[in-house]
Amino acid sequence: MAKSPAYPRLDGLVDLACRDGVDIRPTLLRVLTDLYVQKPVHSAEEETQYVELARGLIDSVDAATRAAVASRLAAYPAAPPEILARLPIAPSAPAAQTPDLAEPAAAKDDLLELFFAAETEERRTILLNLDPSVETSAHRPASAASEAIRRLENAALERNPGEFARTLERALGINRKLAERITRDPSGEPIVVAAHALGMTAAVLHRILLFLNSAIGQSVERVYDLARLYDDLTPAAGERMLAIWRQASGRSRPAHEPLHWDDERRDARALSTPARYRSDRGRVTLPSHVKTAGK
Repeated sequence: MAKSPAYPRLDGLVDLACRDGVDIRPTLLRVLTDLYVQKPVHSAEEETQYVELARGLIDSVDAATRAAVASRLAAYPAAPPEILARLPIAPSAPAAQTPDLAEPAAAKDDLLELFFAAETEERRTILLNLDPSVETSAHRPASAASEAIRRLENAALERNPGEFARTLERALGINRKLAERITRDPSGEPIVVAAHALGMTAAVLHRILLFLNSAIGQSVERVYDLARLYDDLTPAAGERMLAIWRQASGRSRPAHEPLHWDDERRDARALSTPARYRSDRGRVTLPSHVKTAGK
């Protein structure tokens, strides 16, 4: 499959689509089409590149994906006739009201692996083009989310990724393996998604990024890019990715946890910890470049 300089952020995704064992062609076709219809006018080169890429994907994807792409192109006045001819006639109702366009579980698993395998710009492309029309689960109660955020920030400031992953597992309703994968990801986009899903403030997210993972926190540019992604990411897109994570974990909602789910265990640890150590542990020395005002 030819690569496309008109869609540079998708080059890596095209490579992934060609790898054995991970069929992400349905996801790639949806993302490529979403990017295509966002521009009202295309150059001849862009038009040719989209047609070539889409033509190479259409025959290898499932009927639901072809229907979804047909719905998007049906509302686009300059859709390529060659691609339309290869697609089913689009339904008259909007795609958001068409039940059979929802992604099957297998597609969600593919998208999860695609997201973690992708590079930084490709991850951004995926997040900003997630279909918001698919229904997502309700948010956790504000009190529970607030408590989870407090615990996550404390774990990050203490540079304790294990505790961070355990808290994230319970807060998001995902399995431990995925929670650890999110926590230890060296690029940081999964943490941004988790922050959105929990309603975390930007200031708290910045502190977590600075302390949780040294590969991220030591790069001012990386922290800045993730902060910009947080601002650009819509709540709907964050919820879509969270729904995919839960689907991959075999859950549809967060596991039930009381508000203070491990306070008794923490209190027992505190009683067995020397007072001087507890006092020192509570102090966090911030790097000189980190501003603490407006926490």
